[in-house]
Amino acid sequence: MERYWNEEIECMSREDMKKLQDERLVAQVKHVYENVPYYKKLMDEKGVTPDDIKSTDDLHKLPFLTKNDLREAYPYGLLAKPLSDCVRIQSTSGTTGKRVVAFYTQHDIDLWEDCCARAITAVGGTKDDVCQVCYGYGLFTGGPGLNGGSHKVGCLTLPMSSGNTERQIQFMRDLGSTIICCTPSYAAYIGETLHEMGLTPDDIKLKAGIFGAEPWTEEMRRSIEKSLGIKAYDIYGLTESSGPGVSFECSEQSGMHINEDHFIPEIINPETGEVLPEGEVGELVFTSITKEAFPLLRYRTRDLCRLTREKCSCGRTLIKMSKPMGRSDDMLIIRGVNVFPSQIETVLIEQGYAPNYLIEVDRVNNSDTLDINVEMNTEQFSDKMKDIQDKERELAGAIKTMLGISPKVHLVSPKSITRSEGKAVRVVDKRKLHD
Repeated sequence: MERYWNEEIECMSREDMKKLQDERLVAQVKHVYENVPYYKKLMDEKGVTPDDIKSTDDLHKLPFLTKNDLREAYPYGLLAKPLSDCVRIQSTSGTTGKRVVAFYTQHDIDLWEDCCARAITAVGGTKDDVCQVCYGYGLFTGGPGLNGGSHKVGCLTLPMSSGNTERQIQFMRDLGSTIICCTPSYAAYIGETLHEMGLTPDDIKLKAGIFGAEPWTEEMRRSIEKSLGIKAYDIYGLTESSGPGVSFECSEQSGMHINEDHFIPEIINPETGEVLPEGEVGELVFTSITKEAFPLLRYRTRDLCRLTREKCSCGRTLIKMSKPMGRSDDMLIIRGVNVFPSQIETVLIEQGYAPNYLIEVDRVNNSDTLDINVEMNTEQFSDKMKDIQDKERELAGAIKTMLGISPKVHLVSPKSITRSEGKAVRVVDKRKLHD
């Protein structure tokens, strides 16, 4: 029997959900227009006032927000509540190293944790479970979101963060963890380490995993399920709209139910901005209709996917989104971290290198690898291996400081990276991230 965290909402009729969304959208647009000068200016430029928005049918009249707007408005330009009403920030990296900072009132955190509680309940979580949270804590939303959701459900919560894998497995065994939350690549690594330690899934009590923050395939899902003896579920979110729990998988494992009482999804043509019919692939856009401190209207996620309202065997009526099938910009997600080629280019130029480089991303043993080939100029070139290795280490350190993850840097001889007459090919992503 499928359980619900909030059956009234999760199984609400389409008519009632639309009515709820209409009311919340109208109130939210008024709130944003009156309290966020940045967005008021965008609305004024488009000739739209709050009076023009009477229901979700009018959503298309509102202007979009992009990551570029977040960068321009950093840090307080999109804040809709006094700072004295805010109790937390969470953050993710932006396109030039300037971070995206999202603000939360206590009410925002309560609603976010409620969304995560729905995700945990959808995988069978109850107050009798032991939930091991191995997402990063701190500014990253993964750890705090699932931690709070686990508390709401009443699980015994292990706030492990990531790393120290043998200790993770020891706690898993000693405390009888039944649910694990982490990136899929880390789950795969835990499975690999478990077997290297001479253990099998019979030696642990895990039954379910909630995995997100990076793309993963159905093949990877099956591999994780086999190595850990669990059912593996997808979760989706982004810092800009709270964090994980924007949508989540149920027992059907065929797409993620969007928490529509908090987030209105649209699919648009990324080139024209035109809203596309249900079922078509396009760019996912979200409007937050309950957030108080940082309510983004029509935020372009850059994730490509499709929406469907096909009846789900779990009984939930919330619309479903497919796994993201790629991105409409050049952002990469590597080990759960947002990486933009422009960030790497910024470091190279600061360190005195020309912007001739090639980023190679791959997945080896279910873990992402990041190799950066950087061309030296004739002055930087040396035939002494030690000199080159020292420079590679120095550059790798500077890039790690910018990105938060360690790359392998390979300095290559002048003119060895192929030039392009058109748009330069800066990234080769060898991972198979979708079917």
